[in-house]
Amino acid sequence: MVKVADGRTPVIVGVGQVENRVDRGDEEVEPVELIARAAEAASLDSGGRDVCSAIDSVRVVKLLSWRYRDPGALVAARIGARPRQSVCTTDGGQTPQALLNRTAFEIAAGDLDLALLCGGETWRTRAAYRRRNEKPPWTTEGEDTPRAESFGTDLDMIDAAEAAQGVVLPVQMYAIFEIALRAAAGRTPAAHLAHLGRLWSGFSQVAAANRHAWIRTPMTPEEAVTPTAGNRLIGYPYTLVMNSNNNVEQAAAVLLCSVEKARALGVPPDRWVFPVAGAEANERAHVSQRNDLCSSPALRTAGRALFAAAGTGPEAIGPVDLYSCFPSAVQIAAGELGLGLDRPLTVTGGMGFAGGPWNNYATHGIATMVDLLRREAPGTLALCSANGGFTTKHALGLYGTEPPEGGFHLATTQAEADALAAPGREVAPDDHRGPVTVEAYTVMHGRDGDREVGLAAGLLPDGRRAWCSTRDADTMATLIDEECCGRSAQRGADGTLTLD
Repeated sequence: MVKVADGRTPVIVGVGQVENRVDRGDEEVEPVELIARAAEAASLDSGGRDVCSAIDSVRVVKLLSWRYRDPGALVAARIGARPRQSVCTTDGGQTPQALLNRTAFEIAAGDLDLALLCGGETWRTRAAYRRRNEKPPWTTEGEDTPRAESFGTDLDMIDAAEAAQGVVLPVQMYAIFEIALRAAAGRTPAAHLAHLGRLWSGFSQVAAANRHAWIRTPMTPEEAVTPTAGNRLIGYPYTLVMNSNNNVEQAAAVLLCSVEKARALGVPPDRWVFPVAGAEANERAHVSQRNDLCSSPALRTAGRALFAAAGTGPEAIGPVDLYSCFPSAVQIAAGELGLGLDRPLTVTGGMGFAGGPWNNYATHGIATMVDLLRREAPGTLALCSANGGFTTKHALGLYGTEPPEGGFHLATTQAEADALAAPGREVAPDDHRGPVTVEAYTVMHGRDGDREVGLAAGLLPDGRRAWCSTRDADTMATLIDEECCGRSAQRGADGTLTLD
């Protein structure tokens, strides 16, 4: 029997994950229906009595498959809940963990007793309707339907200089981060590909053992990094499996309540998993202004605060699930959190294999972690990270099967993060022309495998950053075949990159 002094201690009592394999013949469903199934699975997982009817807040991670004014109300109606509150987040991969942090804080403060945190996507079905230029027969709400309460803040993460050169997509920016990591590590292009292969092969092995993973076929290191018809090169050095797999139909749910509520509902203590501490901080919104392209001071400060709140350090952490939209996100997080790369860094298999249902992946990570702590790692501390934007918005959580001494603690380290990020770089005007030193880069490929455009960050002699691009075949070949970081080049007034 877990002994908890404070009945307001927040505790996770149930988790649920579901998949809808329309690719294998499952019947089409709309997003709120799939989310409701995950919520019902979480209720069943808790082992409690009449759990759904006791929910007083439904909190939904913003979904992209369909636009609902109040998805929480629709989920509640399907599971027999009558919540007094319905919440929907803004966009961002960090929102599930940030939402759990906030909910735990509110429960500890006595403002909330039982909340359902949930999200899901039916993206494959939505995409199929779009290809047919048809509208799905899904729930629509009238304009008189009140919108759910909003949680979170949107950030404008692309500045004019990035947009002018077409550096706007996550696969572009994270691939550029990857090359910056390579240069910082001093690896050759071939050695770094081998490094990426080992890392991502390990993720595929974990996914193969995860019954909720979308892709459960393990890959060798060579298979992970070698372009093929089924694993095409997208943004050098990233093949398809190194990108978050959003083409999935998955939903996840977490039931979070106070200890006194868990007891009242008859939830057995062996189902309890405690949020021990949470921490959050944001990086500079615009990558252009960051001091470098392979670190995250915001994540560093949040990690320090997280470990301090728990009275521990990274060496004491057991299972870990790092946000894995791209390999560079994993490597940056591991470095900033002091975890290293020589240990397992995912419990799901990551977003390329387990699935990356847009904003909601971290809910799956938390649900998987809860199940793992119960079954295989009681008494240990587990860490989940979540990332939104271009390593921009960070939320962390520590979890364990024992209640935290002194209760749940939530830290926000924004002031410290801002101080570490200072002074930041100035950005050159987009019509600037003259010499630059190549900082990092990628080469984007089309579906046919052809090289389409090279994108690069360059540093002027005075330290300002300028974005460049090229469609020259020879230049793109050189960017792939050779190490070009640190190489001198010329930037034309239109942003064209010419290597010296």
